[in-house]
Amino acid sequence: MARSGINTSGTSLEPDAPKKKITKESFQQGLRIFRFVLPYRAKFIVGLLLLFLSSATFMAFPWVAGKLVDAATAASLGKPAPMLRGFTLNVNNIALALFAVIVLQGIFSFGRIWFFTRVSEFTVRDIRQGLYAKFVSLPIPFFEKNRVGAITSRITSDVSQIQDTFSLTLAELFRQVFTLIGGIVLIMITSWKLALFMLATFPVLVLAALVFGRGIRKLSKATQEELAKSNVIVEETLQAINTVKAFTNEQFEIGRYNYTLGRTVTLALKSNLYRGAFVSFIIIGLFGGIILVLWRGATLVSATGPDHLEVGQLIAFILYTMFIGASVAGLGELYGKVQSTLGASERILEILDEPTEPTHRPRLTGTAPLQVRGDIDYQNVAFSYPTRPDLPVLKDISFDIQAGEKIALVGPSGAGKSTIVQLLMQFYELSAGKILVDGHDIRQLDLTELRSHIGIVPQETLLFGGTIRENIAYGKTDASEAEIVAAARKANAWQFISSFPEGLDAVVGERGIKLSGGQRQRIAIARAILKNPAILILDEATSALDSESEKLVQGAMDELMKDRTSIIIAHRLSTIRKVDKILVIEGGRIVEQGTHEELSNSDNGLYANLLKLQFELS
Repeated sequence: MARSGINTSGTSLEPDAPKKKITKESFQQGLRIFRFVLPYRAKFIVGLLLLFLSSATFMAFPWVAGKLVDAATAASLGKPAPMLRGFTLNVNNIALALFAVIVLQGIFSFGRIWFFTRVSEFTVRDIRQGLYAKFVSLPIPFFEKNRVGAITSRITSDVSQIQDTFSLTLAELFRQVFTLIGGIVLIMITSWKLALFMLATFPVLVLAALVFGRGIRKLSKATQEELAKSNVIVEETLQAINTVKAFTNEQFEIGRYNYTLGRTVTLALKSNLYRGAFVSFIIIGLFGGIILVLWRGATLVSATGPDHLEVGQLIAFILYTMFIGASVAGLGELYGKVQSTLGASERILEILDEPTEPTHRPRLTGTAPLQVRGDIDYQNVAFSYPTRPDLPVLKDISFDIQAGEKIALVGPSGAGKSTIVQLLMQFYELSAGKILVDGHDIRQLDLTELRSHIGIVPQETLLFGGTIRENIAYGKTDASEAEIVAAARKANAWQFISSFPEGLDAVVGERGIKLSGGQRQRIAIARAILKNPAILILDEATSALDSESEKLVQGAMDELMKDRTSIIIAHRLSTIRKVDKILVIEGGRIVEQGTHEELSNSDNGLYANLLKLQFELS
């Protein structure tokens, strides 16, 4: 059954994290994301310049429109046309100027969008490349502490948020701030008395916006949390669809999803109720303020003396007032977007700041490539998982393997068998002791080169969703067709591969779902054969197979183990009779070791009891 919507894996990354409160520290932290813009700063600066010019022409529109009204009024009353620095402002001239302003604004806006879009696309590409490179170089414990869905949301939703910021939000923020400041300055120049009268209505609107905005944000957050829970149900149910169907829990999962979705709708409706009330208040308050400004402006138009206002000035004043009102409303929405952007930036930077594994380091000049014979020596190895340091998994493990030897690790589930080989791959750091390969401490070896000499065939083979060719060639990405075919033959896989009409180009489906368990295992063995490692790890590679598949896979593994140091983790003890040595693990310790004959003849020994139990069950 799929788990509940509550995150039970101890993740530290939330896909739907709340908006980041804007403080000096959070703002400085968020600005670090701008380092990805630096390679494109020339285009960014040009975009800012075009944004300034576009905003300036936009702010010129009310002034020119006001002059057009004044010219028309003067012409209707038979008065002389207004003059500007010796130039006669008639209706035709002003209309042409107004058209020129619109054309210029269109040109500047196109250029601004073009340059900001280029900066946005290249920047987002670089962020995604950096994130993906970081993902694949992070150590295994990171993925055990964080859910894959939460991690991948960094490269999808969070990066999309950053993209919107660079392409739209940032430009809109600059434009609205410029419009707000420029508009206030221009209405003060037009009529400072009318400007002060208009600005007196703003504090009420701003206070109401703060009160309503806080309530709307809380409800929006609650809605998103409920929606996240419903998405988790969908994700985990589909991932475990076989289990859901096996336990006939389709209706249970539908009911659970419907309940969570119902709560989401209830909260969304409540949030929209607040939003609707807020919009209604703003409309009434904004247009009520405009009516008051019109009334006050009309009195100034009809007045004489120094307080007199021309009709064109009033029109320009009203347009600037509408621009200012729109800017204030827009800034409220942009504030929320900036909060989301800071939160997204912080979560992206958290990933980028994570320590990575020391892989793919450049080789020092004059240093020869690592050569591995296959001698392995575990010396007093102890280990506890980083998430549970108080619970030891391995205790004082000591054994050695000579190059070319085959040893088997057996014991009850949870005894620590898989952990032993994971430590050889340096998936985790040792808590105590050391592991030597060819006499060298593995912590002193280049991690990439060490792993390149170790091949693994896991118990549960997860193939990539491409072709058989691609999956086998993953062991050696530059392998030739002949090498791939030879590896498939040695792995007893060529017979079923050649039966497919597409042959090596047959698509295996997501996680290899189109192939049987035995076929997937033989593909994994072919991949390991192609890699040609000095050290081989077989992690219960036949435990889930039927007898016929096990025979084919066992034959492939025998071919694979020739002349290689091999460590076999096995539950089926019948598959390890021919190994050179068997280590019996229990409770994180080696409790027995010897050959199959020695251990099976040991009275009351753990291996003998396990062998007897399997014989009775078979």
